[in-house]
Amino acid sequence: MKLTVLSTSDTHGYLYPTNFRKRNQSLNFGLTKLVSEMRKIEKEKDIILLKIDNGDFLQGSPLSFYLEKNREAGSMADIMNQIGYDCGVLGNHEFNYGLQFLEETIAKLNYPIVCANILKCSGEYFTGTPYTIFEKEGVKIAVLGLTTQYIPHWEKPEIIEGLIFKSAVETAKEFVPKLREIADVVIVSYHGGFEKDLETGEATEVITGENEGYALLYEVEGIDVLLTGHQHRYIALNNEKISATQPGDKGKFIARVDVDYEEDLKKIIKTHAELIKIGKQEEDFELRNRYLPLSNQVEDWLDETLGKVEGNMKIEDTMEARMYGHPYIEFIQEVQKNATGANISSTALFDDKAKGFSKEISRRDIMTNYIYPSSLSVVSISGEDLRLAIEKSACYFDENTLNGRYSENDFSKDTIANFNYDLYSGIDYTIDTSRPKGDRVTYLSYNEKKVLPQDRLEVVMSQYRAVGGGDYSMFNSEKIIKEISVDMVELITEYLKNHPKIKAIQPTNFKLIK
Repeated sequence: MKLTVLSTSDTHGYLYPTNFRKRNQSLNFGLTKLVSEMRKIEKEKDIILLKIDNGDFLQGSPLSFYLEKNREAGSMADIMNQIGYDCGVLGNHEFNYGLQFLEETIAKLNYPIVCANILKCSGEYFTGTPYTIFEKEGVKIAVLGLTTQYIPHWEKPEIIEGLIFKSAVETAKEFVPKLREIADVVIVSYHGGFEKDLETGEATEVITGENEGYALLYEVEGIDVLLTGHQHRYIALNNEKISATQPGDKGKFIARVDVDYEEDLKKIIKTHAELIKIGKQEEDFELRNRYLPLSNQVEDWLDETLGKVEGNMKIEDTMEARMYGHPYIEFIQEVQKNATGANISSTALFDDKAKGFSKEISRRDIMTNYIYPSSLSVVSISGEDLRLAIEKSACYFDENTLNGRYSENDFSKDTIANFNYDLYSGIDYTIDTSRPKGDRVTYLSYNEKKVLPQDRLEVVMSQYRAVGGGDYSMFNSEKIIKEISVDMVELITEYLKNHPKIKAIQPTNFKLIK
């Protein structure tokens, strides 16, 4: 028997091949194109097909944001149901809109969501299904679902109240031996990534438990196929032990694993993993046409003008904006301070596609610049905490970043992703990149006074950062003194309603020495 496993991961609500920066795009990703390729594979002869979604389907695009805010318009569950998955896994971003919305979505799906390492305090599995067994031509195939255990470090405590998050590795060690006894093929679908280099075994990040893929590969016996995600990497690994995949994000690839199983010998002869690129494929006609009215609603909603800019708030070079500050970033800081009353603010320029604002600001401009769902928290921290946080951000700069060659897909040990480099407003500070990492902040003051280690300061930042997200260990939920539950996109929109004309102001509080 030839079993073909097709998997997607981190599709993030990208139904159509558009990044929403303008109308009528046909880019090289999206579920409508991916499903077109999937339908071709479904027609191949002499294969048994299994289709698995590896999580992070519910949140991430303007379309999915619109559906959460306008629930009468439909749901991501409706879209996923039409694709025809056999089972799915929870991603960390599935929790962004709260447990009630997530549970309602799971109830609408026509396939099971498997998750063995997220439990209720009662001991029940959160999704009710830790694994599922498929029987194809007399061959039993087990799919074990696992999700990164690091979700409590990103979500507000009240959102995940009553849930227990266990290690994926420890859970796999518990379940895989049992599944080996009742199944012929064992697949682990893990919404998490790799914490170590797949060739050398060297750590590529601080080992926190967020990503346990390498340990699953080499510490858990009995896994035949490992499907991963979360990091948005492109991986098709084949070795003597196992095949493993990770298909990027937004439907840029389908991960395919072919498993040759010999029924007479009752054993797997070989497995082979590959990534199928989504590019010039035509969109699936049925899926595309069914949701065109919804797509048009979203596009019209995105085109609404919400404000105007006096001066220049366009971003021409994202690296220069990070190195010297920018009026768009300063505007975000002002929105955060206005919403919370804090005098000090920090934020990040999330990716290299940010364009800032033109003379007129549409909802499309807001959502394609501020791409992550985020609420705000105010933390009460010491002067030493603040210095350490800026030192952490200053680690972003190395030879590559200073020369404009940094890639957000660079997973080398010493780099920091774009969304984890913060700029500050309300304080004055200097970073000297010629100094060793960890000792680069040469000047730090607040209200024209040097910030001392014992000083107490209140700073507004994203909730993700406030609970320590991005390995900012100087922050945690115990230091949060105020929370604004409204999403930042809505806060920006509300600010523009009250201030329909904004001025582009270049910040001068930050200096970078190269």
